[in-house]
Amino acid sequence: MMRSFAPESLMMSHGYKPELSEGAVKCPIFQTSTFVFKSAQEGKDFFELAYGKREKNPGEQPGLIYSRLNNPDLQILEERLALWDKADECAVFESGMSAISTVLLEFLRPGDGMLYSKPVYGGTDHFINKLMPQYQIKGLGFTNSMNEEEMLALAKGKNIKLIYVETPANPTNALFDLKLCRKVADQLSTSESPVYVVVDNTYMGPLWQHPLELGADLVVYSATKYIGGHSDLIAGAVLGRSELMSRVRRLRTFLGNMAGPWTGWLLMRSLETLKVRMSQQALNAEKVADFLRDHPKVSKVYYLGHLTESDPQYQIFKSHLTCAGAMVSFDVKGGEKEAFRFLDSLKLFKLAVSLGSTESLAEHPATMTHSDVDEKDRIEIGISENLVRLSIGVEHFEDLIWDISQALDQIDR
Repeated sequence: MMRSFAPESLMMSHGYKPELSEGAVKCPIFQTSTFVFKSAQEGKDFFELAYGKREKNPGEQPGLIYSRLNNPDLQILEERLALWDKADECAVFESGMSAISTVLLEFLRPGDGMLYSKPVYGGTDHFINKLMPQYQIKGLGFTNSMNEEEMLALAKGKNIKLIYVETPANPTNALFDLKLCRKVADQLSTSESPVYVVVDNTYMGPLWQHPLELGADLVVYSATKYIGGHSDLIAGAVLGRSELMSRVRRLRTFLGNMAGPWTGWLLMRSLETLKVRMSQQALNAEKVADFLRDHPKVSKVYYLGHLTESDPQYQIFKSHLTCAGAMVSFDVKGGEKEAFRFLDSLKLFKLAVSLGSTESLAEHPATMTHSDVDEKDRIEIGISENLVRLSIGVEHFEDLIWDISQALDQIDR
């Protein structure tokens, strides 16, 4: 009887046949732009599938044509990455923003509107509020305090075609109810014009939350973060059911923003250690957050593991997530001056943007990752001048706590 292996067990082998690569235990880097056809008929068959001119025959697999369309490193990577989210298909991109922008461009047209959660990553906010209006596409932000009626009232008359949700939100760990978003999308949908739910799951990686099981149509990642996990590559990913992914993949082909074979190979390497890395980061984050909660120079900690049953976010946490994650933000008592003093005093943490890597990182969202967000929005969603964001790595937690402690001691000196 064949056993059904867990994703972390399949990350070393799924989709790869060593006998096709001289018996190499690891998939080689296919550093090639184009692939040789066995015959003219085979080339014709491959292109018919690639451009959607016909459906696949039973058991037929898309053939290799050109690395802008497909490449063994990307194909195997995409098959493995899809396992975590139980997605039909996955498409990997050259960056997280290329994945996000491709989805928005594919499913929105001039005159359309979209609902988006606030806050979102600063680059996403810029694309929605600065670039999309140039194409007559309107983004309408909603917070996690809004109920179904308020969301429907916000959407009324706006020709909504997409609900875009980042949860937990960067940088405040705000949670959004994906089942509510699905319900609102269904209310706004018609048989001729469905409204899709797209979820940025970067903060949880593919391990701790599975939006497709909670009603999302597509899930996007900055694969630079936990999936890559080593601060040595830039990549993005989109996952979902086949009929929507065929549209995403087709636009990727013609925008040409697919990831290259070297990036694909590096991401395959990273997937092998994804669970052990993320598990250690989560354990470290819990220790760091507990220390910050009790520190006299910290006024508030944004950490999902501190939610209590009386908090309205608690039920979302319990029903959506399997872990509190490894992202911790906190408010230093004071303002920008005190936050900068803390950041400049760190010894082990690196003062840098990004997240999800093996090394711990610290940054100041209001003046860095979210500096382009409208000031009124920043105030409304709690991105204050004294907010610091920490991405917890795999170092020993006692060393991380020592570093935070000594940096906090420098404030007011």
